[in-house]
Amino acid sequence: MTRLAKAFRSHREISRTRRALAAAIDNAATPAMRDELIMIAQRSMSRTN
Repeated sequence: MTRLAKAFRSHREISRTRRALAAAIDNAATPAMRDELIMIAQRSMSRTN
């Protein structure tokens, strides 16, 4: 696989994860669960940058 194809695949995976986390945060049953999901999202964002 070319570097460009790998970059596209990686970007798609990151975007999919970001959308899934955003949906989970929006649908969290409790404020504590929402806070946990926000912390997970922040950790995952710091790894990708």
